[in-house]
Amino acid sequence: MRLDKFLAQSSVGKRKEVRNYIKEGKVKVDGKVVLIPSLEINEKLDVIQYLDEVVAYTDKVYYMFNKPGGYITAKKDMIHKTVFDFLNDIDIDGLFHVGRLDKDTEGLLLFTNDGEFEHKLMHPTKHVEKTYFFWALGELSEEDMKILEEGVYIKKGTMLTEPAKIKVEKYGLYKDLKDEIHTIINYHDQPVVSGYLTISEGCKHQVKRMLKSVGCHVVYLKRTSIGKLNLDESLEKGEYRLLREIEVESLLENL
Repeated sequence: MRLDKFLAQSSVGKRKEVRNYIKEGKVKVDGKVVLIPSLEINEKLDVIQYLDEVVAYTDKVYYMFNKPGGYITAKKDMIHKTVFDFLNDIDIDGLFHVGRLDKDTEGLLLFTNDGEFEHKLMHPTKHVEKTYFFWALGELSEEDMKILEEGVYIKKGTMLTEPAKIKVEKYGLYKDLKDEIHTIINYHDQPVVSGYLTISEGCKHQVKRMLKSVGCHVVYLKRTSIGKLNLDESLEKGEYRLLREIEVESLLENL
């Protein structure tokens, strides 16, 4: 096994982080400092140390979490509550979030101690699809949807998004749909639209910026799926469960 893969799967850090640790001379193999992340090791026989502490090869765990709005996707924050505040009855040592969701975004978030798993799902070259349900102020015409599906510029004309998929669910006036929308709006005659947007990237605020590019302002956002894994709707907001083996396999299929 590669040294960087061993460290990532042993909860020392994410793949990019452990590569830096190795290059900085913080890792030893059988008592000798090594600087090559791709070094092949025998995970059963070699003694691996990080900062002079022996690294034990740990069992990998994977959790699905239904994130509520209002929480930061981070382990610690000096001001705001974080998603880790919900993980009270499990050992979070070595656990980290896979990707992130904005503070006000709800829905599917994964936790793991497997750095290789995180790398495969989140690396931009893998193009793993992620689907979001949204409510937005504004309207989406057939032309708008075509533009979103073909890719839009979301950063001063310098960044074109990958082709996306969009499906409109409902549209009309806020006053007629307010019971279904999670946000209070002062203008009752404001047109609103809901739907699902599927993207294969993870740029900052991407869904909001894409919809803004065609004149829509997102007021509610929820991630419903990553790859073939759908959010378990039996989970209340703030609840989590272990992923089943078949669910982990479906996420990693063809990656």
